[in-house]
Amino acid sequence: MNRFFVDCELVVGGVLTLPDDVAHHWGKVLRARVGDNAVLFNGRGGEYAATLTHIDKKSAQVTIDDHNPSNKDAPFKLTLGQVMSRGERMDYAIQKAIEMGVHQIQLLTSEHCQEHLKYERDKKKLTHWQAVAIAACEQCGLNIVPQILPPIDVRDWVAECTSALKLIMAVSNGNYLPTNLPQDIALLVGPEGGLSQDEINLAISHGFHAWTIGERVLRTETAPVVALSALQTIWALSR
Repeated sequence: MNRFFVDCELVVGGVLTLPDDVAHHWGKVLRARVGDNAVLFNGRGGEYAATLTHIDKKSAQVTIDDHNPSNKDAPFKLTLGQVMSRGERMDYAIQKAIEMGVHQIQLLTSEHCQEHLKYERDKKKLTHWQAVAIAACEQCGLNIVPQILPPIDVRDWVAECTSALKLIMAVSNGNYLPTNLPQDIALLVGPEGGLSQDEINLAISHGFHAWTIGERVLRTETAPVVALSALQTIWALSR
């Protein structure tokens, strides 16, 4: 079943003219025909079954048939503090973290950060990464789109973070084993070059626990996927 994000109100029994990008993708790329079905979601909760009732070269319309209130989100709220990396690595980190159920992603800069957004580029990059998040939700079934928060310095974030459990994966000697996970978790992932020792010390001084999964050093885009998988497994086993 095709899934599409639409940033508009959805009401069961209503008729909706699809946004141009959705109409183009469903109609032109996927060659939809009248009577075909899809799932629509708007990020405000649940998903809606829809039937295509009209399509031409300029527009497409659907009827909204049913509402499923499930959001398919993770059993706990996890905020990922991700130091930015360049190119496709950052896209991959965002995409896979969302597939694993992250609640929101706080972009970070650090001493060894490879990507420092400049004012004139901020909006384009953030718009692109939010689009990556939406596409990931369309693919994986998540109905609440995680927000990609504008970058701040890692020092500011660790000082302001108030999550019940705070984990840092950017160290090689972490030995903390999280058990009985709370509902609110923060996870800090450093850049390719790692966090500086001062940044690590500051995070730990603000209540972050050093956590390493296995003996191998994970890439910055791989770490959140592994960590989220482990945390969901720990949650399931502790319940």
